[in-house]
Amino acid sequence: MKTRDIVVGGLLAAIALLIPLLFANTPLMVHIPPFSATIASHVPILLSMAISPAVAIFTGVVSGIGFVIRTSPIIGARALMHAVFGGLGAYAYSKKIPFYIVLLLTAPLHGLLEALVVLPFGYDLNQAFVVVGAGTVLHHLVDAAITLVVYKVLVKMSFLGIYR
Repeated sequence: MKTRDIVVGGLLAAIALLIPLLFANTPLMVHIPPFSATIASHVPILLSMAISPAVAIFTGVVSGIGFVIRTSPIIGARALMHAVFGGLGAYAYSKKIPFYIVLLLTAPLHGLLEALVVLPFGYDLNQAFVVVGAGTVLHHLVDAAITLVVYKVLVKMSFLGIYR
């Protein structure tokens, strides 16, 4: 792994931690239990997929820690799922799948994982799969659009390379 990748990965992890610490439980967070959405909270994990699976997993874990600290164990558990879909998305990207396709392919996986993780907390299937699952997919897609804009800027600035 290149030094630049470690530095950019560390910066993305720091942003992934700061987003819940600064913006959770504010007007920038939509909360319809068990669903919640903090604006742009997926951008760091989505960008980290363009670096490496290790960086994506690390960024996802750090994001989960931030949400556990600032919100609730349920939201934190959901955020920890970012490590799983992020690692798989980064692996797909490393196999030369275009970034926008990776973002689209990881959306349903992201929704499924977050729906499954709320079930042990006592939520029913409708709450888990419709409210959390579908809500997460929509939130993922909105944040993916933001991510694509940032990704193009970072590639142009040589902070990210295409197809590592």
